[in-house]
Amino acid sequence: MSRLLLRTLLSLVFAYQSVQAETPAQSHDDYTADVTIKVHYPYLLSLPEGYATDAGKKWPLILFLHGAGERGDNLELLKKHGPPKLIAAGQKFPAVVVSPQVAPHNIWNPHGVKALTDEIMRKYRIDADRVYLTGISMGGFGTWETAMEYPELWAAIIPICGGVGVRFVMAERIKSIPEWIFHGAKDPVVDPAFSKRMNDILTKMGTPVKFTLYPEAQHDCWTVTYDNPEVWKWLFEQKRSAH
Repeated sequence: MSRLLLRTLLSLVFAYQSVQAETPAQSHDDYTADVTIKVHYPYLLSLPEGYATDAGKKWPLILFLHGAGERGDNLELLKKHGPPKLIAAGQKFPAVVVSPQVAPHNIWNPHGVKALTDEIMRKYRIDADRVYLTGISMGGFGTWETAMEYPELWAAIIPICGGVGVRFVMAERIKSIPEWIFHGAKDPVVDPAFSKRMNDILTKMGTPVKFTLYPEAQHDCWTVTYDNPEVWKWLFEQKRSAH
């Protein structure tokens, strides 16, 4: 089976997810998206400095979707990449950061991601106009999929080395969401054509989309992306009420 066909098939699959593990000191509900889907995502949670002392303030929310290599029942795996890695190294984010984990042998379920986001917004003081979604590789696919299913929720998305299969025909659903797409031009795992196609389609629609193609990067283009302060500056400038 060709890589392109495999990725297309993956993008069409909605996996049933059910995990029993819990985050230390955190208890989680089963996130019910509808009568047929029950998803339980354990997650890492980071609250910003000042959250406990300023009871009236609402904060941005960043939801980070990991790649296939971090699936499992050990939340420590999530600290290998992305915001969880930066937080573990001491970086402070002026936002609530949630990093859920997918069970082994599964992929991201857009309905489960939405249900988890709703749960976080009920439990914590979240600014509904500043809810952001980002992910890498499998999580990049999940970012696109979830945004297309629930475009009204997100102030901005950052899909990294991901893509969309036949659902590119639904791109109009996200034409008003600011997006910054990243991909390595020499990626041997996910064809950069996935990201280029979405950029081309959204650009023609007048979407506020940015596209960074690293000419020498392979699959891991997320490290340099998340290490770039300009990426976070751009993200926190985006507000749902502005589009």
